[in-house]
Amino acid sequence: MSKSILSLTSLQNDTVKAMAALLEKKHRDRTGQFLIEGVHLVQEALLAGADVQTIVFDAERGIPAELKKLLQNADCTLIEATTGIMAKCTGTDSPPPVFGVVAKSRYEEAAALFKAQSLVVVLDGVRDPGNVGTIIRSADAVGADAVVLGRGSVDLYNPKTVRSTMGSLFHLPIIEADLAELLPEAKKQGIRLVGTSLQASATCYGYDWSGPTWLLLGNESNGLSSYSLEMVDENVIIPMHGQSESLNVAMAGTVLLYEALRQRKYA
Repeated sequence: MSKSILSLTSLQNDTVKAMAALLEKKHRDRTGQFLIEGVHLVQEALLAGADVQTIVFDAERGIPAELKKLLQNADCTLIEATTGIMAKCTGTDSPPPVFGVVAKSRYEEAAALFKAQSLVVVLDGVRDPGNVGTIIRSADAVGADAVVLGRGSVDLYNPKTVRSTMGSLFHLPIIEADLAELLPEAKKQGIRLVGTSLQASATCYGYDWSGPTWLLLGNESNGLSSYSLEMVDENVIIPMHGQSESLNVAMAGTVLLYEALRQRKYA
């Protein structure tokens, strides 16, 4: 390919240090950048038109075949690096063949959240990166309008969270917000706030998901915060006929989102 390629060989290089620093939240917050690791995530970012600023590949392995055509027109810096640099910048013993540096997205909240028939997932203190990533993937799969990460939830741009989204973070707006400000505004605009509770009498299958709805999902151990519980218009329960006491938050969110999809598209 004709695109010029820079070469990095020293772990002490300032560019290497700056990229490795993005493994820490304070540096991601300061620079407005984050890391994506692996062929699939880089591919999804490029296809989605994300602001990919730098792509680094392992010099020994070369540019992954899946990326060569995409990179021909990509407006980004292309770097080949040693395996040691790949490991330092991804924080893994077995580094991926490629990683990228991407600028954080900026979304207009009103446009994403307050659509006429909005379906939005709101995470209230969900801490596990795998759970957050799975919920974002499910929201993407059903065509939800956005995902909101309330304060106390895991950082979206944590490398583990980014990996677990499998690229879905590039497909829909994901907004970090203060729920104390956002939930009252949603209610003012006629959006129903729905939570889950093992004590609820209404099942998720009896609830009408066809109107503008925000689904609130709480912390893995403690559920929704007391504030969110006060704000919800209704709690629903997912019926269980086996011996399991409950589903984890990502599984529960997926079940509820697919019931909303069924009612909206297939009823």
